[in-house]
Amino acid sequence: MATPIWLSPAQLAELAPALQRRLAAEHDCELGGLEVQQLLCFVAEQIGPALYNRAVQDAQKVVAERFERLQDDLWQLEVTS
Repeated sequence: MATPIWLSPAQLAELAPALQRRLAAEHDCELGGLEVQQLLCFVAEQIGPALYNRAVQDAQKVVAERFERLQDDLWQLEVTS
């Protein structure tokens, strides 16, 4: 079972107003502070694991590329007879 993604109270306080404005402007939907924070938590739980896995895959790619460059550098240092 996946670990739920939790947003800190500070993150919720920072993100909620932007979502409230977006919902009001584009969807004519007025949500209160608690409602929009609950929506943010729901969205984070739903898409958080996919975003996390993508970030891990991106990091694996970067590490693999750097390791390959390191291997190339080490091959260049090898003394041939």
